[in-house]
Amino acid sequence: MTRNLAENHGVDYEWIDVVSPEEAELKKIAKQFGLHEASVNDCLQPGHLPKYERFKGHTFIILRVYDSEWDSEADTVQELTHKIAIFIAENFIITIHRQEWPPIVQISEEFVCGGDCKTAQHVLTEIIKRGLHSYEEPGGKITEHIEYYEKQVFLTARKASLLKGLYFLKRKVDVIRRLLLLTHDIIDKIDPRDASNAYTRDCRDLFVKQHSLFDSLSEQINNLLNIYFNISSQRTNETMRVLTIFSVFFMPLTFIVGVYGMNFQNMPELKWDWGYPSALILMVVVTLGVYLWFRKKKWL
Repeated sequence: MTRNLAENHGVDYEWIDVVSPEEAELKKIAKQFGLHEASVNDCLQPGHLPKYERFKGHTFIILRVYDSEWDSEADTVQELTHKIAIFIAENFIITIHRQEWPPIVQISEEFVCGGDCKTAQHVLTEIIKRGLHSYEEPGGKITEHIEYYEKQVFLTARKASLLKGLYFLKRKVDVIRRLLLLTHDIIDKIDPRDASNAYTRDCRDLFVKQHSLFDSLSEQINNLLNIYFNISSQRTNETMRVLTIFSVFFMPLTFIVGVYGMNFQNMPELKWDWGYPSALILMVVVTLGVYLWFRKKKWL
């Protein structure tokens, strides 16, 4: 579906929005606006990462925006985001995406129809800002999940699902951080450091905010994973300590039983009436001695 979102709104540029494009449709648009063939091919690749390319007469941008359908086990670029391809020049802007993205229509109604977006560059800036805003939702949800897992790690026994959940959270944050890192090139090119445009400065500030947020979330998850493994190791060590203590108690008893279980003929204790009670008393004394020794060393 192709539509002109800036038509009859008194602006000096065209805004062509293409949803679920066919190859023939893209080639027709490319011929009309003089778009580069390689960029058109990139539009057809659903898993393409963010990029910024400048050609003679126009600029090509790929932006990835977060898909609001939350899936706890989604951990790839295509599962977490979808692609917005953008061609921009002074007299046109073309947006291409495989599925409907509501902010496109919202920007058209709020800014283009209202006359606020006088240039195609301003439209581009608003699209990028909405794309960055789309990462606020996963940021909030991941923060809630981290708080939940912190309680599970510190207050409950270790569970297999806990580690699985932390793994998928880490994967989500790593994917989003990688996308934001690649998006930095776009932000840097549309917003030079000496620019005085307030809209592009807002875009840069928003990028810094999102990048800092996900850097912090990544650090929290890594720390939580380290704590999780340390607590698991501590619990294993505690179990081994208890088992070691029990084995120390039984080692001398096993030795005594082994000695008197050899059944040699010249063992007077075997024919002694008090041999059996004496062996039991010896075992009790040895056990008590080991216990008192452990108490003295403060191992119990």
